[in-house]
Amino acid sequence: MPETHSTLEHIHIAAKKEFLEKGFRSASLRNIVKSAGVTTGAFYGYYSSKEELFAALVDEHYKYLLTKYKQSLSGFEELSPKRQTERMGSVGKECMQEMLVYMHSHRDEFHLILLCSDGTPYSTLTDDLVELEIKATNRYCDTLRGLGKTVPDIDERLEHILVTGMMNAYFEIIIHDMPMENAEKYLCELNDFYTAGWLKIMGQ
Repeated sequence: MPETHSTLEHIHIAAKKEFLEKGFRSASLRNIVKSAGVTTGAFYGYYSSKEELFAALVDEHYKYLLTKYKQSLSGFEELSPKRQTERMGSVGKECMQEMLVYMHSHRDEFHLILLCSDGTPYSTLTDDLVELEIKATNRYCDTLRGLGKTVPDIDERLEHILVTGMMNAYFEIIIHDMPMENAEKYLCELNDFYTAGWLKIMGQ
């Protein structure tokens, strides 16, 4: 039997295609409605705007990633200072692996967020994660100092550049639709690279 979809599903399918092809700013609500085969009135029975429709496609996934990252940082900081030094790098690696599996399972949604969300609140995902990571990095430096270790001050501009580059590197795996086998390998290599770099900068 042919697959059938509800009116809402038809709208979502048409919207995803339009947003992926043109990005949020250039996407046409008229094209979405026409492609979905529904009336404008039927569309407004579900959503009040293009912005609300885009949010319906990505909001759950955007929040999942931010929540997962926050939980990983909190879990790390709940460890004893000594344990933090032992687990530095591995906790982040485990978190990014979980996030990678999730993003790989929702590639269209993360293509929307990472490539097509300009003009929406979701375009700040990388910046949101960078802000969380910078604050966590600074707290970890304080933890090292509390253990009596010498940690040089890190230039704020350099720190922002490095963390932004790190996040963008991880997201490149999803943007380029790498097969999962390759994606996991690249993720491990990126994690080793950045962990070693941060330890060097922190004087450890």
